[in-house]
Amino acid sequence: MQLLRQLQLAYIQPGNPQQNAYIERYNRTVRYEWLACDDFESLAEVQETATQWLGTYNNERPRMGLGGITPKQKLALHA
Repeated sequence: MQLLRQLQLAYIQPGNPQQNAYIERYNRTVRYEWLACDDFESLAEVQETATQWLGTYNNERPRMGLGGITPKQKLALHA
């Protein structure tokens, strides 16, 4: 049995980044925290740096939604 799903793309209006605030915030964070801080020699170096930063951003950064602790600390509390 195959389920069909209706997808509709919703574009933000030009000049209105607030319509997509979450991704705009993430893009700004990427730009200022690591992309603008280094001079990269190759695309492979950019990809490696991005992978390392993303791991840190997702796992080691304190989150206010978790009470100011990191996801690793949250997992340790429930283990």
